[in-house]
Order: sequence, then structure tokens, then C-alpha cells
Amino acid sequence: MKKFTIPGFVCLLCACSKTVKLPLNTAASQVVIQGEVTDQPGPYTVQINQSVGFYADNTFPAVSGASVEISDGTTTDSLTETSPGIYTTHTLQGRSGSTYTLKVGIGDSTYTASSTMPAPVTLDSVTFDNSSRFKKDQINAQANFQDPPNVKNYYQFVIYINGVQFTKDIYAFDDRLTDGKYITQNLRMDSTYLTYGDNVRVNMFCVDANVYNYFNQLAQSNGTGAFNTAAAPGNPTSNISNGAYGVFSAHTVSSNAAIAN
Repeated sequence: MKKFTIPGFVCLLCACSKTVKLPLNTAASQVVIQGEVTDQPGPYTVQINQSVGFYADNTFPAVSGASVEISDGTTTDSLTETSPGIYTTHTLQGRSGSTYTLKVGIGDSTYTASSTMPAPVTLDSVTFDNSSRFKKDQINAQANFQDPPNVKNYYQFVIYINGVQFTKDIYAFDDRLTDGKYITQNLRMDSTYLTYGDNVRVNMFCVDANVYNYFNQLAQSNGTGAFNTAAAPGNPTSNISNGAYGVFSAHTVSSNAAIAN
């Protein structure tokens, strides 16, 4: 699916018999920043691109020459541009409970974001739910884990099928109705993408509230990807200042895998 931005006033006039091509190319290009710090060994990366109009080619120019820093409140790591638009840390090591601040300078503009890494939760196992939809068998992965009691938790899931990241759906979940329970979370797919014998790995991220809200809004607006999504219909609320798109996330990672059966 193409990554794009739609101005808030745009709507479809269904009563019109003529198809109207809206002049969305006139929308101003915006900076797109996507970065993460995890509890896994670094280095970590921040990717910076420029958004494009609705009808433009599905390419997003890299932004080079930016100054990028991530601080944990004690030390600051100045990132190096290791490839066009990709900035990499040197010494930073993510730890749960710490708050990380991102600062990006592009020309005369400055963009900032902060994210606090939650406590880790272990993904115990990956199992499978077999069902039939529209007379077709369907296999969906399930994430099994114990939600900590009396703590507000937010989760995001990323699926890999035979080593390839599945980007057709976005999975964001909170424990509002399941606090302290043992959870079997069905990672339902819109179509049949899993077959018997597929190697399925699930990464479970514990994210903070702002990051959860971003991905939850993105999922509801049918965006794609995880930490590789520039913008989507409705423009999900970013935790990055100064009108930038994207998200900066400090999160823990727990992973497990199984063979689809």
C-alpha cells in the first residue's frame, strides 16, 4: 500500500457521478522520522525521509545531512549517517525504565520526541488458531503471555513468515480489559497468508502509551508496516514535535517462533 498523507478536509463526494481527481500533490511535503531504542544490544537507527503527495511515485527521498542525537538523560549519543537518511548510534544501550529523547536538526528546523521504555513482558509461546472463513481454511498466529497485574501495558506485535516481515496488518493491543490475565492474543490476518509448515516468528514489543496510540490509529486507518511506515490516511498522531510524521519508540522486545500447524 502506498504511504501518503491526506489533508483533513478531503472527502469523497459519493453523490457525484463523475470521478474527481483531488489535487493532493499541492500538499506541502513533510519530514518523516522513524526511530527506535530497544532493550536489545545496539546500535539503533533513526530513518529520515521526505513525504510525497498522494499521486506521486511510491518513493520517499532520504534526508541527508541532518544532526541527530539520542539522550538517556545522562549521556548523549550523536548518531552517524551510515547510508542516505539512515542514522546510527554508537554507544547507547537501551534499558527499561529509562526515558530517551530524540533531537533532529534539519536546516533551520528542529524536531524532538521522547519515549519511556516500559518493563519487559515475556512472550511465552506462539500457537495457531485454525478456522474457516468464506469456505476457506485460515491459520492465524497467537501470542501467549502473562500480563502483569495492576500495571497499564501496551503491546505491539510484528510477524515474520519464513524470515520475511508481514506488513499487511498492524497489531497494537492494550490490557484495558485483560489486566493481570494470561492472554492468548489472536494475530488475525485479513487474508490467508499462513500455510501449514510455515516458520512463524512473532516479536512482541512493550511500548509506551504514545507509541501505542500511534500504531493503534495507524491500524484503524489501514496503514502498513511496523517502524517502516511513513504516513497513512488520517495521519496518526506522532510523538515527534514540529509537525513531523512518524514515531520514535523506546521498547522492549520478546520473541518466539513456531511452525504453523
